[in-house]
Amino acid sequence: MKIMIVEDHAEMRRMLCSVVNGAAPGPVHIVECADGEEAVRRYGTERPDLLLMDVQLGRMNGFAAAEAIMHLDHEAAVIFVTSHNTSAYRTKAKLMRARGFVSKDNLSELETLLHSKH
Repeated sequence: MKIMIVEDHAEMRRMLCSVVNGAAPGPVHIVECADGEEAVRRYGTERPDLLLMDVQLGRMNGFAAAEAIMHLDHEAAVIFVTSHNTSAYRTKAKLMRARGFVSKDNLSELETLLHSKH
């Protein structure tokens, strides 16, 4: 399985890599992107099975990046992982048909989602 982690903070990227490697039942190839623009640019060549996307990402936020990626690939699977756990963000993610919305304060939810994908 190939997972693209889109997160602007290097320490959080490392933490998400650790969670993914610990939760995945099989081998995982992780692609790291530091912002939304990089994720959109690399998506076509990397073709990940799943994207873990932060919402607040500098120049291009996670929602805009996910929309651009979903325009390229209607089957793109996105789980938003954010510290901004608001009902407005959850609603936006649901309207975008995201596979999940996880608070960075509760990454055990991400482990559960990763296990449920297999």
